[in-house]
Amino acid sequence: MKVKKSGLLIALIVAAGAALPTASFASDGTITISGNIVPQTCVPSGNGQGKDFTVTLPTVQVSALATDGATAGRTPFNIALTGCTPNIAGASNAGVYFEPGATVDTTTGQLINATGTATKVEVGLLNDDYSKINLGQGATSQNVKMVSISSGSATLNYYAQYVAKGGAAGAGTVQTTSLYTIIYQ
Repeated sequence: MKVKKSGLLIALIVAAGAALPTASFASDGTITISGNIVPQTCVPSGNGQGKDFTVTLPTVQVSALATDGATAGRTPFNIALTGCTPNIAGASNAGVYFEPGATVDTTTGQLINATGTATKVEVGLLNDDYSKINLGQGATSQNVKMVSISSGSATLNYYAQYVAKGGAAGAGTVQTTSLYTIIYQ
């Protein structure tokens, strides 16, 4: 008797499922996605430390970051590219695209103080001409500067600096990270 009741229950569930309305979908358009994957053409090294590197900002007083938007501690760094294969996929220029991620404040385009203790401070990145790099944007909107690859190498120069956000910065440590990708043109 027990087997008959479970068989009847299964039959009722199948019948109920068949009676449910089915969704109908119509196509409104087509998205074509294209790209190009090339072999690694350059070997990056930041400040001579390898592909993963540290930029150490100088110690500054809170008075240097007393107002919203104030900057201090501008520190140069570079990413040197060596072993570049010339003209791979027609590329003769290279740049750095700073990846969006959890450490990026998309409203300011700067890096948040992810694990540091200082308050109301972010880290801004600048190109070698001091123009702001807008993190969290596409490569065009980010303000990526391209440099020419010459004799298999190139050096991309940047700056990092403290930026007060939302008022006067509070004392403490600053610690953040950014992923980057070498892009070619």
